[in-house]
Amino acid sequence: MPYINLKTTKTVSAESCEMIKSAFGKAIECFPGKSEAYLMVGIEDGAKLWFRGDASSDSAVVDVELLGSVNSAASENMTVEICNILEKELGISPDRVYVKYKGYTDWGWNKMNF
Repeated sequence: MPYINLKTTKTVSAESCEMIKSAFGKAIECFPGKSEAYLMVGIEDGAKLWFRGDASSDSAVVDVELLGSVNSAASENMTVEICNILEKELGISPDRVYVKYKGYTDWGWNKMNF
């Protein structure tokens, strides 16, 4: 029941979307019990983002949402993975990336809650 949403200033090609989606699918395994099997990924490109008041370099913000609590060690590892993915696939410097984590006690799917 994880959800990862990427918002970036870059224009992301269909090929890069596929690569990022697949890489996020592997990276979500940083969290015990999470896998690509229930992962939903969103990619919003062409966003208007200013980091430190500056829009001259590409930036990204990534929201990672999970059913349950967020483990600090796992989120630390996930941040490394996300920054590596965005640097490799989109050329975005890790110092221009924010990653946010949120855990939920209730998560609905298929007419029920987990």
